[in-house]
Amino acid sequence: AGAEAGLEATAYFAPERAGYSSSAQACVVDVDVETGRVDIVAYAVGHDCGTLINPLLVDGQIYGGVAHGLGNALYERPVFDAGGQPLTTSYLDYALPSAREVPRMVTVHLETPSPLNPLGVKGAGEAGTLGAPAVVAGAVEDALRPFGVRITELPLTPPRIADLAAEAGSP
Repeated sequence: AGAEAGLEATAYFAPERAGYSSSAQACVVDVDVETGRVDIVAYAVGHDCGTLINPLLVDGQIYGGVAHGLGNALYERPVFDAGGQPLTTSYLDYALPSAREVPRMVTVHLETPSPLNPLGVKGAGEAGTLGAPAVVAGAVEDALRPFGVRITELPLTPPRIADLAAEAGSP
């Protein structure tokens, strides 16, 4: 009772090994211990995504990835009720960084072509996302070092930072 599919294809790609990109990030922050506000003063990303075909697009991938990582580090906190239903279901109660919170940053492009494909390319978007939560948490912990604060979980929301500083006492 219907037409059978006429064209069907299945394909698999199993490379002998993967071509990984790499990156390093640095961040300097100012932290207001009374309000918990974090201002990013300086941010830098050095990365190697193989052959750089379009630097502007790669910069966009880096900026977008860092924005995502900043959200993980400072804003995004899913909340659920006792039955497992999400309570943070809109942009009113699930905070995300806007363009205003994403700092200007220095990006350094390194090019080590991958031998695993004809263009020599590697991934670019991961570089910003993966490093940002750790580097921001490290910068906040460094800023709060005089208080003896140790960062062990994310996100570092303003109330959480203010509470950590208050619990630790004066420097």
